Amino acid sequence: MSNTLDASGVGGSATPNLDFDGTTPYEDYVQADVLTHLQHLRSDDPGEMVFLVTTQVMELWFTVIVHEWETAAKALREDRIPVAMDALKRSLRELEALNASWRPLAQLTPGQFNAYRAALGEGSGFQSAMYRRMEFLLGEKSSSMLVPHRGAPRVHAELEKALHEPSLYDEVLRLLARRGLPVPDAVLNRDLSLRYEPSADVEAVWTGLYAAPDEQVDLHRLGEVLTDVAELVWRWRNDHLVATRRAMGAKTGTGGSAGVTWLEKRATKNVFPELWTARSHV
Repeated sequence: MSNTLDASGVGGSATPNLDFDGTTPYEDYVQADVLTHLQHLRSDDPGEMVFLVTTQVMELWFTVIVHEWETAAKALREDRIPVAMDALKRSLRELEALNASWRPLAQLTPGQFNAYRAALGEGSGFQSAMYRRMEFLLGEKSSSMLVPHRGAPRVHAELEKALHEPSLYDEVLRLLARRGLPVPDAVLNRDLSLRYEPSADVEAVWTGLYAAPDEQVDLHRLGEVLTDVAELVWRWRNDHLVATRRAMGAKTGTGGSAGVTWLEKRATKNVFPELWTARSHV
């Protein structure tokens, strides 16, 4: 057994291996040199660095969360609820980390933001392809959101594929139907490229599950972890709204969006809507 130290420098008595033929195994795996040289500042303001890095960190969290939700959706399609639950629970911790990314930006004054805002040009968060994939997985579908990505064929193709695939919630409802619950055919066979619209019949299904939680325990638990996901998504949208309102007030957003007005509308929308409305009937 080797006596060399592990990466943390704990254990053994020998010094760690410092001599490698090429780059370090850590660099080969993490690609840290790539990540730490992706920051190309466009202004002389020292605050731009934290804005840029925080935005890049958000993109990485989007990527992880999309992976978890796609894993969960596939597992639900295959009736592997424990696998789906594990992925969804991991995504809760990742959503908490994503939401915490607002903290470095949450108290920007208008003057501080304006010091480098011009460097953003027409760049805006709503143009994020990975965030759009998150929204599509939540059932927030819109073909118009593919338009900004026409100039990037690979990204456009990935988004178009996601647009026409079942969302995470679609897979949940199909699972409920396979378990004998009366999810209507109109919901199960809907046009998947359109935004999911609430259904009174689906609300009744969730009401029944919550009224008798011991009858299908795994589905009740699935409903609760989905509600946790929805709550954290709501918090993400509200934190975005507050940070934007603080930094720029009611001004037009970058990229020509309506800024705070647009974010206010987003913040009022519930993800997995019947999981919220059913609670009024239990």
